[in-house]
Amino acid sequence: MKKKILITWPLPEAVMARARASYDVIAHGDDPRITIDEMLETAKSVDAILLTLNEKCRKDVIDRMPENIKCLSTFSIGFDHIDLEACKARGIRVGNAPHGVTVATAEIAMLLLLGSARRAGEGEAMIRQRNWPGWQPLQLVGQRLDGKKLGIYGFGKIGQALAKRARGFDMDIHYYDIYRQSPEKEKELGATYHMTLDSLLSVSQFFSINAPSTPETRYFFNKSVIEKLPHGAVVVNTARGDLVNDEDMIAALKSGRLGYAGLDVFAGEPKIHDGYYDLPNTFLFPHLGSAAIEARNQMGYEALDNIDAFFAGKDMPAKLA
Repeated sequence: MKKKILITWPLPEAVMARARASYDVIAHGDDPRITIDEMLETAKSVDAILLTLNEKCRKDVIDRMPENIKCLSTFSIGFDHIDLEACKARGIRVGNAPHGVTVATAEIAMLLLLGSARRAGEGEAMIRQRNWPGWQPLQLVGQRLDGKKLGIYGFGKIGQALAKRARGFDMDIHYYDIYRQSPEKEKELGATYHMTLDSLLSVSQFFSINAPSTPETRYFFNKSVIEKLPHGAVVVNTARGDLVNDEDMIAALKSGRLGYAGLDVFAGEPKIHDGYYDLPNTFLFPHLGSAAIEARNQMGYEALDNIDAFFAGKDMPAKLA
């Protein structure tokens, strides 16, 4: 008899087909999205849950999880929506999908850099609002990327993939991470390491946030950090929205202390700070980082790999707890 799993959100058909080939699948639709209470009720009759970042499994939720659930696998690289310590206490194994997002998210970061530098959002809005008066010498003049210093905060897989792409635009790559890369890797990526975040900030004409959300990094991007960047710097964020203090970011964009912000993630999304909506010097996306079919397929396969391993009595390939 097939094991039964709950998939909390519709996933690409290739992923669903693989899941159905191996398991008895209960799949929830997206209209309306599954509630925590619905997830917990359905969990009583399944053996594992494949969830997404929309399902916030804090300690109170994990404490209410039925005893039969010993496997959670998340369709995401991030796992700040799951209380891992609570899962460990309950003997629940948890895995994520860490590899599929890399290229797609780096591409979105590159798009945000380009769109911010060349004021693409303003130009597109001008056309759609039927306000284009025709070509003018000083209309929406931005800046080139080549020769500019790009500071990357967080030099894991996505940060390195961004460096590779930005180097193709002849940007000067700088990075800070608690783990320094090998001299060979730095040479390959043309990347200069900084011993401190402050040092990186001081040279970053463009600054990309690629760090995970942790108690140490949460809301790190605040007024004091902004003041260490060159005047008029461009900031892009494809990591997590809660790394940014929105009030301080918006104030700096209004004053011109920051030149532009390209944002794919927001604290409290899908509700975002009202201050962003009317700022012309923002380039805003609705969390498109991994929204490429190749990435979403791989993420689904990785999440299923964790479940397969659990039922086979093996360690999950991407074990978190």
